[in-house]
This record gives sequence, structure tokens and C-alpha cells, in this order.
Amino acid sequence: MSRFVADRLLLFGATGDLSKRMLIPSLCALDAEGLLDPGIEIIGTARSDMSDAEFRNFARESLEQFLPAERRGSMATFLNRLTYQALDASQTEGFDALAQKVGKTDHGLAIFLSTAPSLFEPTIEGLKACGLARDNTRIALEKPLGTDLASSREINDAVAGAFPEDRIFRIDHYLGKETVQNLLALRFANALFEPLWNASHVDHVQITVAETVGLESRVAYYDDSGALRDMVQNHMLQLLALVAMEPPVRYGATEVRDEKVKVLRSLRAVGPEEVVTGQYRSGAIAGKAVPGYDDELGKDSATETFVAIKAHLDCWRWKGVPFYLRTGKRLPNRTTEIVVQFKPVPHSIFSGRGAKTVPNRLVIGIQPSEDIQLSLMAKVPGLDRDGLRLRPVPLDIAMPEAFSGPQRRIAYERLLLDLIEGDQTLFVRRDEVEAQWDWIDKVRALWEEQGLEPKTYTAGSWGPSAAIALAERDGVTWHE
Repeated sequence: MSRFVADRLLLFGATGDLSKRMLIPSLCALDAEGLLDPGIEIIGTARSDMSDAEFRNFARESLEQFLPAERRGSMATFLNRLTYQALDASQTEGFDALAQKVGKTDHGLAIFLSTAPSLFEPTIEGLKACGLARDNTRIALEKPLGTDLASSREINDAVAGAFPEDRIFRIDHYLGKETVQNLLALRFANALFEPLWNASHVDHVQITVAETVGLESRVAYYDDSGALRDMVQNHMLQLLALVAMEPPVRYGATEVRDEKVKVLRSLRAVGPEEVVTGQYRSGAIAGKAVPGYDDELGKDSATETFVAIKAHLDCWRWKGVPFYLRTGKRLPNRTTEIVVQFKPVPHSIFSGRGAKTVPNRLVIGIQPSEDIQLSLMAKVPGLDRDGLRLRPVPLDIAMPEAFSGPQRRIAYERLLLDLIEGDQTLFVRRDEVEAQWDWIDKVRALWEEQGLEPKTYTAGSWGPSAAIALAERDGVTWHE
């Protein structure tokens, strides 16, 4: 793996929403902490015609809106790092001017590519033609990377024509979240959990990614994509892989990603009774009326805004353990969490005293709060004259409280720094992406074969009633 530290960072899509909300604030926060090399230059490019000064004003406005004042440091120093070059990425001719703006890249160039999928191939060709796809250049690719396995391979082939795999950084921003990374520490740095992390002791696993928002500014993209391809194919399958993976030999990019690929390849094709899709209708979120999906879209659509899946892994560790996946828009709460439900104790010594035990449950919160909660059984204080009483007691670890020193970071801070420094551990490898698409394509093929249409659900609810039944048939209740 090439681990040079780049002294040039080139941002494609630099005037877009992702750049405004995440990339520019992340880079400024890193700069404020002295984590960016003092000599690094940041070049933005997009279709918009801007001067350097106008781009810096754009960046200043984004920082004032999306980065807390205490994290900005010397904002003027950061802004002086920024320059800009307008570019129509569909036209190869403009890339020579971009290369001149970037200047010498003797110490290394890192490229962050956040453009429409249709521009991936011409952008790669333009980078090759102008000499920016050199041996000391690495490139990060923001999703979506295709709409199915075939289109994903086409994009990956195009990128591979200019960059080897060890210089391609495919982004899933969930992997930059602190609690997601802590999942590995929880499992592999504590003797308490790993011996129990298997089919002998785990009853089931739930992964929920719930959103309260509707379409917002993503109308065209989302209606072509839907919840399965927008959320399940990347974020949720990555979370599943981290939960289910075997212990890697060491914490390194190759070793961690080798184990994740094994999990993704062990995913069993789902049956028609193991998947539910839905689409929201008008309702209320936090007491405010919101329109239905077709009203927001302005036309009828068969695109799913909700998916629930009962997945299985055909492997030794997880044989017979269901993984319940659920994601949707216009749900009651914004939350991303992983629930590991352990099996009950083999024999309760307290049953003769009228006391009931409840199986332990581990809840890993990823957003909006980053925390870990372990439910343990404990005796209720008292003299027990009316019988012994037990109840679950939560053991809570709130990450900001446990580690009060570090600021809560934007996920892209870690990913941008790793891109600049060349650490691929938290990025997705090609065989991971293709294993994910292979499974997703089979789910979509099942929908078409069965003629499955999304069931309606009211905005502000937890999705179609069929999703509740999906779990309750197995005696499982969704964690809410």
C-alpha cells in the first residue's frame, strides 16, 4: 500500500451540497487542530464559474453555517489554502487548465471525486489525459458507485484503468463514525464479548437506519434509487459486516476488509417472505403535517422508501441467527443503531421464587447520539417478603461523556485525513462493493419475479404493519 502524504487535495463537486455541509467544514476543523500539513493546498473544481476569492467566500459561508465557532481555529489561514478552477468534467479540454491550477504534485495528490455517476468515466479520462493520474495520486470515490452489479463493475473498470486498487478509496461515510469504529474495539479488545459473539449465545441482531426526512433536495436521485440501493446496499451491509466478521489477524486495511468480504459473500438469498417494502403517505412528524411521497415527487411512483429484510449468513459463527435490517424515510425518529439480542440463560435458578429473567441486550447507538447500552439483570432492593424481584438495569456508556476531551467529529474528518495520508482501512474495497451489489441484485430480481409492490405506511409510523409481522412471526419485537 502506498502511504505517501499528499500535499495537494483536489475536490471535485466543490460547490455542491456535500462539500458545503461536510467536506469544507471537515477540512477546516482538521486544520484548526493542526492535523493538516502546513504546506497542503486545497483546490476546488466544479461547473460553477468562480474566482479564488468567490470560492473562499462560499467556503466562509459554509463554515459559518455548518461548523461551530470553537472548531474553526484561524479561519482566515484555512481559507487562504483554497483555490478554485471551473471545469466541465464532460469535456476533456478543460483538464489541462485544471492541471495547471493544481501545479506540481511531486509530494503527492489526493483527489476527492463527488460527481454524478455519469461523469465518473469522462473525469477519469480527463485526469489521465492531463497527467494528474500519476503514481503518487490517489482517488476517493463518493457513492453512488453504480445502480447494480454491472454498472458498478463498469465504473470500477474505468477507475482501475488509471489507478491501482491500493490508490482507490471508496467512501462509505458511516465507516468514519466514531461508534462504528468502536464496534471493532468493543468486540476485539474485550474478553467479555467475543466468546459470546456467535450462534450459541446470540438470538438475533437488529440493524435500524431510520430517517424523519422525505425527499428534500434528492428528488431525481432517490426516485431512481430507492431505499434498498440508497441505504441497504452500502451503509447497512457495511454495519452487518462489521458485526458479523471474524477476528482479523491484525487491524490493517487488507486484514479487516478480507474478513468483511467473507461475511458479504456468505449472505443467503432472501425469500419472498423475508422482505417487506413500503412507501410513505401523508402524516405527521414531530407534530408537523408532511406530504406523502407521491405528493412530494409530483407523480405516482413504485419506488420504495422503506425496506425491512430478514437476512441470514451461511457461515459457522452465525448459522441460524437472523439479522433483521430496517430502513426508511419519514419514520418517527432519526436513529441508526445496532441491537445484539442475547439468548436467555439456560436455566433460571430464580424461577421457583417467582422471579423472571430477561435476556441481555446490547444496543450500539450510532446517530443521533453515539452510545453503548448493555442491559443486565439485577435484583430490586427490598426484603423480598412478597417474592424475589428482578429487573433489567441498563449499563450506559455515552461516548462524549466517556471521552470528554475530544470534540465530536464529522465522519468525513477521519476519512479525508486517511485519504491524504493513505490509510485504506475505513474505505471499501472493490470486491466488497461487488459482493454487496450481487446480493442486492438478487433481492431486486426477487421483487420483479414476485411482482412485489411497496405497501403504504403513514408518515410518522414505523413503516408497514407487514414489517412488524416480519419480526413478530419469530417472536421478535423491533427495538424502538
